[in-house]
Amino acid sequence: MTRPALTQNEYLSEVERLAREVRSAAWEEGWLCYGHDPEDATTLQRAVNALARVLQHHHFPGDGCVEEEDRPLVELVGVVIIRPGAMPSALDETYEQACLRIGVEPREEGWALWNTWGKGQSRMTMVVSAVDTTDGLLANWSRGVDILPVQPLPSQVALIQQGWAGPMTLSPRAAKKTGLLDQA
Repeated sequence: MTRPALTQNEYLSEVERLAREVRSAAWEEGWLCYGHDPEDATTLQRAVNALARVLQHHHFPGDGCVEEEDRPLVELVGVVIIRPGAMPSALDETYEQACLRIGVEPREEGWALWNTWGKGQSRMTMVVSAVDTTDGLLANWSRGVDILPVQPLPSQVALIQQGWAGPMTLSPRAAKKTGLLDQA
């Protein structure tokens, strides 16, 4: 059976998709490196690291690329952004009401709620001022780019709550783990 002929754009999209899978596999194995390759990196690891560095994605502050490589990445299951006049449609409250419920002062820029895990895999939400970072995450996630942010600075964390805030936009990794990507 012959494969259907792909257009140039379809071919490039498929190559990029496969490159992202290679990068994700290296990340899951724990050796992907965006900075300088470690001394003991194999030829294959160096090639995959080089591939990961050139894969195009929307860059944003806190995206974990080279300039901030000394801060650990935060694995997120999903995020929620609340802003004055731009609340998630599934929330039946105003921005001010949401801030009161969460326990933060309303800010003109809004707040980002990062759903992640604490010790013992307990569900937790970090309420952070890093709204621009979260916008960058969402821009990448909407294109299927599985990127994680760096750990926010202590001054960016307003509070940490037990449980996850919702309704959240799932990260591509979380959507894949739950099987939601397979259903699309």
